[in-house]
Amino acid sequence: QVQLVESGGGSVQAGGSLRLSCAVFGYSNFRMGWFRLAPGKEREGVAAIDSAGSTSYAPFVKGRFTISRDNAKNTLYLQMNSLKPEDTAMYYCAADFRTAPLFRLSVNDYRYWGQGTQVTVSS
Repeated sequence: QVQLVESGGGSVQAGGSLRLSCAVFGYSNFRMGWFRLAPGKEREGVAAIDSAGSTSYAPFVKGRFTISRDNAKNTLYLQMNSLKPEDTAMYYCAADFRTAPLFRLSVNDYRYWGQGTQVTVSS
C-alpha cells in the first residue's frame, strides 16, 4: 500500500523560507509533484520531478522554490524561499508510476496523494 506523508508546513512572514518533506512508503522511483490548494481556488501544480531528477516548475514559483528528492530515503522535498502571502495554501505531495509530461503539472497525472501540510505566509 502506497502512503505519502508530508511535513514541514507552518507560519512564516513574507520573505521567509520553509522546507516541506514528503516521505513515501510502499513504492519507490515515482514521478512526484507538489500541489497546493488555497481557499476559493482550484488545486494547482507547483513543481514536479521524475525518477531521473528532471524538474518542472509553475511560473509563479520559478526561481523561488526548488523541488528535490532523496531516493535513498524515498523522500521528496520542496524548498520554498522568498515566500509571499499568496503562497498561503495547503500543500500536497503526489506520486505516480505512469509516464506523463512533467510540465503538465496536472492533478489527473497523479494517483497517490498525501494528506497535506498547511503553509501560511503573513505580510
